[in-house]
Amino acid sequence: MNKRTLIALVVLGGVAVAGYATRSSWMGGEKAQTQPRTRIVAVELANAERKPVPVDVDAIGMVTPISSVALKSRLETTIISVHFQDGAKVNEGDLLFTLDSRQIDAQIEQAEGTLARDQAQLAGAERDVRRFADLIGKGATTQVSLDNAKTQTDILAGTIKADQSMLDNLKVQKSFTIIKAPFSGRISAANVKVGNFVRPADTAPLATINQMAPVYVTFTIPQRLLADLRDAMAAGTTKVVATIPNSERSESGKVAMIENTVDSTTGMVTVRGIMDNTSEILWPGTLVQTKLIIRVEDGVTVPTVAVQRSQTGNFVFVVKDGKAQIQPVEVDRTFQGQSVITTGLSGNEEVVVDGQLLLTQGTQVEARKRKAGA
Repeated sequence: MNKRTLIALVVLGGVAVAGYATRSSWMGGEKAQTQPRTRIVAVELANAERKPVPVDVDAIGMVTPISSVALKSRLETTIISVHFQDGAKVNEGDLLFTLDSRQIDAQIEQAEGTLARDQAQLAGAERDVRRFADLIGKGATTQVSLDNAKTQTDILAGTIKADQSMLDNLKVQKSFTIIKAPFSGRISAANVKVGNFVRPADTAPLATINQMAPVYVTFTIPQRLLADLRDAMAAGTTKVVATIPNSERSESGKVAMIENTVDSTTGMVTVRGIMDNTSEILWPGTLVQTKLIIRVEDGVTVPTVAVQRSQTGNFVFVVKDGKAQIQPVEVDRTFQGQSVITTGLSGNEEVVVDGQLLLTQGTQVEARKRKAGA
C-alpha cells in the first residue's frame, strides 16, 4: 500500500467518525426536546392567621369641650384687676376678675340703715300693742286703739321683709363684682384690661374657659352600623381612638352618646366619644383621625394582596406539597392591609401574595424572599 492510499483511508475514517458523532448529538437533542419540562414558579408566601380582629370604622372627628363658658359682666362697672395669665390653666373657684363695687357697697349701707330704722319702729309698735292691751283691760282705752296698734305692727313687719329682700338683692349684686372660674379648664386671653368699663350688653366676653379633661370627640358613622353600635354600648365593648393627623400622639376613650336622629340627607348618625385627655393631647376645635372599635371578633386573616378576583368570586392560591391550588374564599372586610376571611380558610395555610399571574391549578412553586417593605 502506497502512501497516497494510506492518507485517503485516514481521511475517510475521520469523516465517518465525525458524521456518527453529529448524528448521535442530533438524535440525543431531539430526544431531549421530546421530554416535557417541569415549570417551577418562584412566588412570595404568607401565612393565613386566626386571631382577634376588631370590627371598626374610620372617620374624621372634631374635638369639642364638654363645658365651655363665656365670662361676662352682669353689672355696669369698671375692671379693677385681672388675676390670671392669658391662656393659663385655671381651677374651679379661682379668682379671675375683680370689678368696682363701691356703688353697690354704698347701696348696701343705705339698705342696712333703712332696715335698722324699720326694725326700731316695729319694736315701738309692738310696745304700743302691749300697752293698749293692758289699758283695755282696765277700761282706759278703746278696742280701736289696740287694733290700730296691731295693724301698724303688721305693716312694719312687712316693711322689714321688703327691706331685707332689698339688702339680700344688693348683696347678690355685690357678688357679681367677683368673677371666679365655674370649672377647671383653660382660659383664653382676657378681652379687657384694668380700667375698662364693662356692662351686660357687651357682645364680647371678658374671657372664655374650655374644659380640657375630659373632652368630646364628635364624628359620624353610617346608619348601617347603628344597631351594632347600640348593642356594643349595652355590652360595654366600644372603644374610640382619636389620633392627631401627621402625629403618633393619640387618646382613647369610649362612646358617650349617639345622636337621637339620623341625617336623612346623608344617612349618617353623629356619635360622641369621651376621652380622659389628662395630658391635654386633644385641643378643642382640632380635626382628628377617629377609629371607632365596635367589638373584637376571632377571624382568619390573610394579606389583602393575596385575594384574587374572578367571575366566580374571590379566591386565593394555597400552596400544598409545593403546588399551587385555587381556593375560593369569602371576604368579610379589610383591616390594616389584611382581609378577614369568613369561609374557605382555617387559619394555618400558606397563601401566595406575589406571582399569582404565572399560576394555574397545580403549578409547582418555590418560595422566594419577600421584597423589602412588603
